Formats: sequence, structure tokens, C-alpha cells
Amino acid sequence: MTNAPPVPPPALTTRRAIVNRITRETRIRVEVDLDGRGRSEIRTGLGFLDHMLEQLARHGLIDLTVHTDGDLHIDGHHTTEDTGIAIGQAISQALGDRRGISRYGHAYVPMDETLTRVALDLSNRPYLVWKVGFSRDKLGDMDTELFREWFQAFAQAAGATLHVEAFYGENNHHIVESCYKALARALRTAVAIDPRQAGEVPSTKGTLGGSPSPTGSPP
Repeated sequence: MTNAPPVPPPALTTRRAIVNRITRETRIRVEVDLDGRGRSEIRTGLGFLDHMLEQLARHGLIDLTVHTDGDLHIDGHHTTEDTGIAIGQAISQALGDRRGISRYGHAYVPMDETLTRVALDLSNRPYLVWKVGFSRDKLGDMDTELFREWFQAFAQAAGATLHVEAFYGENNHHIVESCYKALARALRTAVAIDPRQAGEVPSTKGTLGGSPSPTGSPP
């Protein structure tokens, strides 16, 4: 009786996606690899937003390319919101039916005098709780009110229940950056494949939420 050769483990499914989003206000191309190394190529026309998206990629270990051409001659609103939508859509596409993922993630991120917490559920039931305050109207070339718009757009398009709370902080740059870094770390945990439930949808229902269309209309 001969011993059968060992069965090799199944190859990991490639979790990559490309989204092209074109409206009268913005033209956006996003490429994402959920199993990347944190590499990024970001060009949105808003320097501060570029910096934050670089943090999302680096600390989430997601390879992320974002090229946005928006109507910045008006203001940064459409560029910020639509970029959040396109990144969320790309992540949702890359997740597919979300089989085998850990689903939940949370992170506390300190940044000097600031402490922020993000809790995340990739439930396909989008919802944002935003408890973040600022003492300035602008950071660099961005209105601080636009950061909530980005997180709202991202949560809606990614199908994520997302709670963001800055417990305390004085420096507005630190507050925003800690929000993006905490999202990155929470997302890194939530998208990770759990070897104990590989191939299974992480829900007693057998499905997650309403499976929002990654190419559907923005919120």
C-alpha cells in the first residue's frame, strides 16, 4: 500500500479590483489589491487627501492606485466624496461574496496628543457613526467638513458599518490622520482570511447584507 501524495493547499483567490467612475463632476480610476504590501500611487488633486490615502494603503497593507480628475475649480467636495465612493466600490468588488473573511476589525490609534478608535463590520449594511470634531475649517487644501463626507461615501460603497470616534486631540492634522490610520488597521483585520472558516460566509444567515452593487448609483 503506497502513501498518497499530500494534497497541496488551494491557491488563494486573487482579491483585486479596478473601478472606473466617470460623472460630469469627476473622472476616477481606482485599482486595489487587498493582499498587497501597502504600495500606493495617489493623485487626487488634493494634497492632504493624497496623504491620507497613502496612510490607508500603507497601514492597511493594501496596494492602492487612485487617479482623480475633479472639478476643483468649484471646490473639493465632489473630488473627495467621489473618491471615497470609488475606493469603497473597489474594495467591495475585491471582496466578492466575502467568504472566509474575518469581517470585523477595530483599532485604537494614538498620534501624539490624539487618540482615535475605529470599529468596522464588513456586513454589507452600510452605516456611519462619526464622532470627530475639528477646531479649524481647513487643513491644507481641504475643508475639514469633507472628511466626514469621505468616510460616509466609503462606508456606503464598501458595504461597511463604520464607527469613527476621536476621543481627544488638539492638533487637527493628528485627528484626521489618526482616523485614516485607524481605519486602515481595522480594515486590514476585517478583510483578512480566517483559516478556520475559509470558504464560509461569516454570518448565520449564509449571506451578508443586501450585497450593494459595486457599479450602482452613489449614495
